[in-house]
Amino acid sequence: MAKHKEKDVKTNAMRILEQKKIPYVVHTYDCEEFMDGISMADALGQPHELVYKTLVTAAKSREHYVFVIPIEAELDLKKAAKAVGEKAIEMLPLKELTELTGYVRGGCTCIGMKKQFPVVMDESARKLSKVMVSGGRRGSQMELSPQDLMRAANGSFADVTA
Repeated sequence: MAKHKEKDVKTNAMRILEQKKIPYVVHTYDCEEFMDGISMADALGQPHELVYKTLVTAAKSREHYVFVIPIEAELDLKKAAKAVGEKAIEMLPLKELTELTGYVRGGCTCIGMKKQFPVVMDESARKLSKVMVSGGRRGSQMELSPQDLMRAANGSFADVTA
């Protein structure tokens, strides 16, 4: 669980953080298949309230939006739509995730997607000094401040959980 040094494990997200000179720490764990956020937090011995998941949504306008919320929370689609100025949004069908973002389920993060989508992090993160989010591939988590994460993602904070 040290800072990572190996070049071959760097993801787009990590390269972007380094380009922006944003400090982060990588945590790795064994993971061949999708692992939900709670199981992953337990595997790393991390408090659930520090670990956030990345969800991708689609609006009727055909725009896509990315939400970063606590692993134990549920995205409130009405609050989320309001936060991004849409009438309604829905979860992106899983089969479209990799083609749209370049990331796989369990390895999706809000930085370094194929295209820059609007990103909103749940405001619960504001009170934390650090959060953990996917590092951009399964088996990798990045630890950094929520403010730095939103700076790297050009994101904002809003109340988007149920």
